[in-house]
Amino acid sequence: MDVSHILLHSYSRQSPVEFYTDSLIFRPVRSRLSPALGSLRAPSFRWWFLSQVLSASGTMTQGVAQSWLVLRLTGSGLDLGILGSCYMLPVLLGGPWAGALVDRVDRRRLLAVTQVLFILLAGALAVLTFTGAVRVWMLFLLAFVTGAVSAPDGAARQVYVLDLVGGERLASAVSLNEVVINVSRVLGPATGGIFLATLGVPFCFVANAVSYLPPLAVLLTQRRRAGRGAAPIRRAPAGPGAVRAGLRYAWSTPALRYCLLMAAASGMLFNLGVGLPLLATRTFHLGGGGYGLMMATFGVGGVAGALLAASGRGMPSGRSVRLLALLTGISILATAAAPLASMAFAALGITGALSIWFIARANTLAQLRAAPSMRGRVMGIWVMALPGAQPITSPIVGFTAEAAGPRAGFGLAGAALLLAAAAGWRSLADAGVATEPAAGVTAAPDRSRADVAAGRPEAPALQPTR
Repeated sequence: MDVSHILLHSYSRQSPVEFYTDSLIFRPVRSRLSPALGSLRAPSFRWWFLSQVLSASGTMTQGVAQSWLVLRLTGSGLDLGILGSCYMLPVLLGGPWAGALVDRVDRRRLLAVTQVLFILLAGALAVLTFTGAVRVWMLFLLAFVTGAVSAPDGAARQVYVLDLVGGERLASAVSLNEVVINVSRVLGPATGGIFLATLGVPFCFVANAVSYLPPLAVLLTQRRRAGRGAAPIRRAPAGPGAVRAGLRYAWSTPALRYCLLMAAASGMLFNLGVGLPLLATRTFHLGGGGYGLMMATFGVGGVAGALLAASGRGMPSGRSVRLLALLTGISILATAAAPLASMAFAALGITGALSIWFIARANTLAQLRAAPSMRGRVMGIWVMALPGAQPITSPIVGFTAEAAGPRAGFGLAGAALLLAAAAGWRSLADAGVATEPAAGVTAAPDRSRADVAAGRPEAPALQPTR
């Protein structure tokens, strides 16, 4: 019996409705989701992904409790801003140094250390609140230390997924990380609200400490398993020039430079706690429920955008990244200019999808375009740009909203993203074919796009120049 007879026999048992439903709906959906979920086929990444859902949700739960505790202690909105700045300042200033550290040490071991530190910091918050000894300056200090740990942790997480899945599945892994972030935006605050209403503030910190145990267990039980075709890790030399070399490399490589600038510009959008509540309350006259629904709408769109980004195969082209940046900027401006709340909700959902699609593809392009010896430093600078630049961009958004209105404040992210995309339009015109060699290195012969997408190492011809 040949294949055609087998297929005919299979479909003959289906009704016409079942046949057309399977052919026109489910089969295309399955074919689209297959590459999107491809990174989950790697067992090491699958366990890491599941643990990150819990860990990110625990972080969001603690964030809700910290803000509530600051307001209970001082009732000052300024103190809330200081709390956020204390966390973000080390991320902004320490990003390049954190990236240099990631290039020098084993990423798995570094992440295991940061998980332990996060557990201790959350435990300290729990003890201080349980005993009633907590003061607002203690919250500021612990937020600063947490930010200092988050700088190397964030850079290491970015590169570690490439160690696990390889370049061919990196787009799927990076995009699924965006799914984790958007799911945690729902689960974390919801858990925090329930704990605040029932068990009290200390249990939010306990929940966060416990949430780091699954990723720690994953890191301790799995040894590094490189994804298919992943390049071997090359440790960068230690020294004071390593950070300067990383900054110089990222700025002198046009594709990386403009991806980083666009990431910093998009931070104005992703810090939804500044521009969106003003747009919801002052422009569309919505209450807390309406603001929460806007946040959820953006999150649902973000999940869709992450799946779209994950469905791409191999290395994204510079052209696709610049186009998505352009569309994201337009959708942000459309949301800000929406005359009706219903239209703003629709535009916000589209903005969520496009922005996450864009940022996931830009992150993938930056990782695969960076030379392996520079990848940690490039990702450290990425974390410095997003979310590290928010202590700079958030006050700008707030000032614009107060001076020119909430629409202008929210739309500022769209204008900044359009300017960054326009500045890098020509530099991102290529198809993303080759990794950019690090400074002081003679480039090997050009590799094919398939080699780059698979994360295959450069040819041995790379030699230091004298």
